[in-house]
Amino acid sequence: MATRRSVLGESYVDKRVSATTDFERPFQDLITEAAWGHVWSRGTWDKRQRSIVTIALLAGLGHYDEMVMHIEATVRTGATEDDIREIMLHVAIYAGVPTANHAIKLARQALERMKGDKDE
Repeated sequence: MATRRSVLGESYVDKRVSATTDFERPFQDLITEAAWGHVWSRGTWDKRQRSIVTIALLAGLGHYDEMVMHIEATVRTGATEDDIREIMLHVAIYAGVPTANHAIKLARQALERMKGDKDE
């Protein structure tokens, strides 16, 4: 849970955990343990590298809501706007231009929102 909080932020995780129903609790436990407790907590890559790979995979697979969540997490992982641009170029070549086209649109919107949040 500590890794999940460090990447996604306290408020996001608190909101998600408080909204968890008995039905989804086993799934939330699974992703907290497997994704955050095991994969994201390994010492082989830093959070920036994991963030880059995660955004690329989510964009390439068309999981855009999760992709945006991870783009918003880059303020805590260290992945930059330049990194996100390079990710999208890779997605275009390896997963297809239409997939990347939509991912770029959503990434741009997320980055603009994040810049607006910084200005406030």
